[in-house]
Amino acid sequence: MEKSIYSREYQVMLRLLREARSDAGITQVDLAKRLRLTQSLVSKIERGDRRLDLAELRSFCRVIGIGLVEFVGRVERELAKRS
Repeated sequence: MEKSIYSREYQVMLRLLREARSDAGITQVDLAKRLRLTQSLVSKIERGDRRLDLAELRSFCRVIGIGLVEFVGRVERELAKRS
């Protein structure tokens, strides 16, 4: 099994997370401030340079204004389209 940060599934998740943030009108700087992180760390997470765990994903979703279950549903639907 390949490392999950390099998997297609993880890349889809990150793309949808970036899109959700952007659609919510939240910049990386805004997100970082609300999460008490640096903008560079948010950037590394969104690029896939640093792994995002479930608790962090939940926090990202909360700040962006999307429920974790709803977000995971989006990921699943996107993955189903391409399988």
